[in-house]
Amino acid sequence: MPTQAKLDTLAELKQRLAGVKTAVLAEYRGLTVRQLSELRKQLRGASAECRIVKNRIAKLAIAGSPLGGLSSHLKGPTAIVFSAHDPVAVAKTLHTFGKTNQQLLVKAGFVDGQLLPATELRRLADLPSRDALRGQLVSTLQGPLAQLVGLLRAPLRDLVSVLDQHSTSLAKREE
Repeated sequence: MPTQAKLDTLAELKQRLAGVKTAVLAEYRGLTVRQLSELRKQLRGASAECRIVKNRIAKLAIAGSPLGGLSSHLKGPTAIVFSAHDPVAVAKTLHTFGKTNQQLLVKAGFVDGQLLPATELRRLADLPSRDALRGQLVSTLQGPLAQLVGLLRAPLRDLVSVLDQHSTSLAKREE
């Protein structure tokens, strides 16, 4: 018979996981409490949350949801990192933290409806941020538009130049 505390934990986890865009499973074996606290702090900066729950409770929480594919990776000490916001920011934060703390091993993740292995999450971390991608798109679109404006102004500019030269030559003749 499950205890009320476990039922409460299960209900809370189900509620938090409902509607997440990103969920990543990571093994935290070997990390100190201070390192885990630092990871949580960095993840809060990326609008993500890190929870450590028993695997059985996590399996029950994700059963029947889109995150159900992650249940096969719930073995050993596993932390669940989840966010309803930018998945790239979460992947970057975990990748950066993993560089300095080798004990953190990313197992698998769920990003925008797709189950991804650790290698794909690493590639996701290498992508520029959403704002940087938007900036690149704007600059890419701006170049051809500036050329088009220049081409559309060219005939008018040339006409003004011809009229100016003509008026200058008329002024020289009158002298």
